[in-house]
Amino acid sequence: MQDSLVEYGARRVIITITAILCALLEIVDSTIVNVALNEMKGNLGATLSEVGWVITAYAIGNDIIVPMPSWISPQFGRRNYFAASIIIFTIFSFLCGNATNIWELVFFRLMQGIGGGALLVTSQTIITESYPIEKRSMAQAIYGLGVIIGPTLGPPLGGYIVDNYSWPYIFYINIPIGIAATLMTLQFVRSPKYAEKRKVSDVDWIGIGLLAVTVGSLQFILERGHEEDWFESGMIVAFTVAAILGFILFLWRELTFKYPIVELRVLKNGNLRIGTVMSFVLGFGLYGSTFIVPLYTQSILGWTALQSGALMIPAALTTAFMMPIIGRLLTKGAKQQILGSLGLFIFFVYSFWGYKILTPDTSKDAFFWMLIVRGAGLGLLFIPITSLSLSTLKGQEIGQGAAFTGMMRQLGGSFGIAAITTFIANAGQKYRNNLISHLDENSFEVQQRLAALKASF
Repeated sequence: MQDSLVEYGARRVIITITAILCALLEIVDSTIVNVALNEMKGNLGATLSEVGWVITAYAIGNDIIVPMPSWISPQFGRRNYFAASIIIFTIFSFLCGNATNIWELVFFRLMQGIGGGALLVTSQTIITESYPIEKRSMAQAIYGLGVIIGPTLGPPLGGYIVDNYSWPYIFYINIPIGIAATLMTLQFVRSPKYAEKRKVSDVDWIGIGLLAVTVGSLQFILERGHEEDWFESGMIVAFTVAAILGFILFLWRELTFKYPIVELRVLKNGNLRIGTVMSFVLGFGLYGSTFIVPLYTQSILGWTALQSGALMIPAALTTAFMMPIIGRLLTKGAKQQILGSLGLFIFFVYSFWGYKILTPDTSKDAFFWMLIVRGAGLGLLFIPITSLSLSTLKGQEIGQGAAFTGMMRQLGGSFGIAAITTFIANAGQKYRNNLISHLDENSFEVQQRLAALKASF
């Protein structure tokens, strides 16, 4: 086996397509389910709280496995591990579609998330190592297409499937893609020579357990905190204590164990540290805004799932258009810091614009241009951040760095959604209390309005 994993010609094209397909599989499935929750609830006889676990379980499975591929790959070989992850994801996609009750579906989604968690990070590592160093900015641009466009594709695709077929088909569509990706992986993807296997006695089993407790507890808090009234709930407090203790013990374990499951020392690299923090910010903006726009258009403007999902497509196309341009600029020597700062400014403009114009009467035209600006900002953010993060890493460090940025992007998204959900709930409660305080049941106008409402039933 060669030391260099750089590929050329048709082989590199096929490997790139394979990696992007796998990244899309994982990311699209994180958002496609959202528009099908109501149908699942009715079909499986579940409550709203129970069906919410379909999303929570997938996110927990994702976040537990995302930091591990740089350790697991050497044990089994990257190609074998990547192919096995695709197979696990595909099998449990089929089982999700065949679930007969809500808790079966939740378990299958957890396992699907464990299979899918490796796809995103390993895809980035494979693409990065398939391109020579001078073209890695372009490689990150190609990878970014999948990461940025994926969350946008989920809602319209899910809306179309739910409107025209039934919810199991949002899982069944993964099967042919998964089979094709598995075959291409086994045929074309190579495992690095630098990978070193460990004996069973050298496996950091305690580290794995602490990581699962820490990340799983944190993800649970972020996903379920709003519904459980945050720290008013004893369960949320217990999971918070578990997350804090687990994190402290995990840090101690990984810094003292000879063969850690997560190599924290790679964070000595300054570029990776900055990229890890910025990946959290990127995830907050990417997943937070992808969550709030469909929610607003459906609940306030009365749009269908397909209409609200389709609204996000122009922004995704803007990002797709910008990706290769930004990649080429970076290849020619443009400063990552300048492009990233410009992206942050543009995203701020988008956020402030939305804050000023969104009302129950907002038109599609206003949304269109606002989301075009969002797409431009994300394009300018993603490539400089990922390129900066991995630019000075070599060999096995690339996979370790990709794991950190991937995990922080996922957690940033969870924090973003949790913050937005909490803000909406608190604002709604505030306006409700304000409305109630101005209602007088003895008022003639109130009595007249109540009589009209009763007459309408």
